[in-house]
Amino acid sequence: MDLSRAVWRKASRSTVQNDNCVEVAGVTNIVALRDSKDPDGPKLVISQHDFQSLARTIKNL
Repeated sequence: MDLSRAVWRKASRSTVQNDNCVEVAGVTNIVALRDSKDPDGPKLVISQHDFQSLARTIKNL
């Protein structure tokens, strides 16, 4: 999947001091995730539905 035009956003809970940052990009019907420290590294690509379920689960921890 070509993510070269993806617009990446850093997670709202990420801070300058926190080096555990996740970035997300919405691309037609999918959500891509990557480590902000390694933007050229691997990406996780999941459906929007699965991303919403993941986000709900994380918020409820």
